[in-house]
Amino acid sequence: MMEMGSFSLGRIFYLAFVIAQLMSTTISQQEFLSYKCSENANYTNNSPFKKNLDNVLALITSNSNTDTRVDYGFYNATSGEDPDTANAKVLCRKGVPLEDCRSCVNESAIRIVQDCPNQKEGVGWYSNCQILYSNNSVHGEISINSASRIAYNTAQAPDAISFNEKRRELLDRLREEAASGTSIRKSAGGDVKLGSPNTYTIYGLVDCFPDMSYFNCDVCLSRLQSNLPSCCNGSIGARLTVTSCQINYEIHPLYAALLSPPPPLPPPSAPNLFPPSSPSTLENNGNTTRTVIIVVVSIVSALIIIVGICIVARLRKRKHRRPLQNLETVAHGDATDEISSVETIQFNFDTIKEATDDFSDENKLGQGGFGAVYRGKLPNGQHIAVKRLANNSQQGDVEFKNEVLLVVKLQHRNLVRLLGFCLQGIERLLIYEFVPNGSLDHFIFDLGKRALLNWERRYKIINGIARGLLYLHEDSRLRIIHRDLKASNILLDIEMNPKIADFGMARLFDVDETQGNTSRVVGTYGYMAPEYVIHGQFSVKSDVFSFGILVLEILSGQKGNCFRNGENIEDLSSFAWKNWRTGTTTNIIDSTLSVGSRIEMIRCIHIGLLCVQENVANRPTMASVVTMLSSSSLTLPIPSRPAFFMHSITGESNTMLKPDGGTHSEARSLQNSNNDASISELLPR
Repeated sequence: MMEMGSFSLGRIFYLAFVIAQLMSTTISQQEFLSYKCSENANYTNNSPFKKNLDNVLALITSNSNTDTRVDYGFYNATSGEDPDTANAKVLCRKGVPLEDCRSCVNESAIRIVQDCPNQKEGVGWYSNCQILYSNNSVHGEISINSASRIAYNTAQAPDAISFNEKRRELLDRLREEAASGTSIRKSAGGDVKLGSPNTYTIYGLVDCFPDMSYFNCDVCLSRLQSNLPSCCNGSIGARLTVTSCQINYEIHPLYAALLSPPPPLPPPSAPNLFPPSSPSTLENNGNTTRTVIIVVVSIVSALIIIVGICIVARLRKRKHRRPLQNLETVAHGDATDEISSVETIQFNFDTIKEATDDFSDENKLGQGGFGAVYRGKLPNGQHIAVKRLANNSQQGDVEFKNEVLLVVKLQHRNLVRLLGFCLQGIERLLIYEFVPNGSLDHFIFDLGKRALLNWERRYKIINGIARGLLYLHEDSRLRIIHRDLKASNILLDIEMNPKIADFGMARLFDVDETQGNTSRVVGTYGYMAPEYVIHGQFSVKSDVFSFGILVLEILSGQKGNCFRNGENIEDLSSFAWKNWRTGTTTNIIDSTLSVGSRIEMIRCIHIGLLCVQENVANRPTMASVVTMLSSSSLTLPIPSRPAFFMHSITGESNTMLKPDGGTHSEARSLQNSNNDASISELLPR
């Protein structure tokens, strides 16, 4: 009786909570949050691959159940020989308690073969872990049909701009920490606090499979993170996962193990309330016993009801569950970031007219093929750039609004952000964020200002442009081919970070073209790829060519289409290639770059030459370029002789010089754009 009396009610509630957590965990892990099965290859139940798959899954669960490491959570195994080899690996998220990790590994090994029966590749996610198996190697980065998932909270932060900036700082730090991890753990968790008037904390967690290299982990997390502006702008919580890595942030702690331990509690000083002395104490113990029994019965009854409700809810939900598709078709539940009304981004014409002082010449920033650009200031003090489009579009107002809605969702730190639009009569205005330092060409082609761009800044600009293009080509909701990438379309913010401008203009204007080729070549002379100029064929590799020219310009401080070498005038790419071949690459480097890594400079020239090769297939993708720029140890292939263009000395004709020394001329319409003109191609994916 006295022992029962000393058993506090707080301890009873604690035990009841633990029981509820265990029961809830068991229920929630019956089905994957999402999964993906590859249809590339199948197996039969009695096949050697099936036996090997059973072996590796059994080995992984056995290893997890006997694991006593401090840094637990990653298990992989291989069984059999080609062509029936089975490979598998499981990763528990950082901060998951060991017992929960073991339970998740066991559940996932059972569930994956149920959800992917007879498929030779599969990946599945639970809240606490992820499993992957394949008949191919699973070491390093792997993608099973681009399996991906995005889930986010519809609630918005009061100050979305500050929230997004703090979130970016946190995830940048965690990404670097995770990529720098060991072969056992490439995960990082942490938090960042937002100040008044809305004080709260953002908690973040990023994970990579630890058998990935530093660079693959960094690139994987970077690609995921680049989706946040378009999917989760201001959202207070989100989890983004792909086959190889994942990002998660919330405004509440994700796992208790990731938090700093609380300070120790002071020793108890209260006297013993149940001394074994008087008869009245025995009577009190009896009352306590009855109270305990009532509380326990109530808690158990409540748990049974909760479990029943959860089971019914799971059964109903299962009827509507779909296997994970790609990023664009994944179900987000009730969460949606779609713009429901164009009015949310439509500006009043009188407001913009007043902001630009009636489009005065004093506020004019430049003139491009699609219209003039003006500086403006809204009543709330925000600075903007306004593009006043020329009246040469055949689109109706509804079509124009729909295209703006598509482009306004494309947000990346290295893209100029489109804030909205304005329509009144024949007036069509696009409102952009204002980028204070102007365009890159005003710096690199000006001898006085060029000295302001040291090598560290130029290398940062090259990397930023590459990451922006990678987002446009592969990571955005729309696949975009810029087709007019040039120095004047790269703007520099207050910290000299590059932002690609005019990346969505093709969808805002009616252009006589079909996907893949065009009868009207538009762009800027010197940056256009040869297959585009001659045959009107464009692809992501056309942008890669333009990027290569831009890299050579940034390194040399010279324009690519008219490079003066003594008394001779030749194009920059051929001059760079000849010096690279003869081992005199330093001749290309701008003389103002007296400080900085010569190895990095020469490597960037090498990458630029790979991008401007005439053969489209030989040019790298932007994903490869980002990896080349990130990895100094990666061996680069040898570039072939570039395709190049040359102005005649009198400027009366344009010729394209072929590698065999001949020339090829063609009667085509070339529209040379100035400053802000650009065309972009957006392809739904």
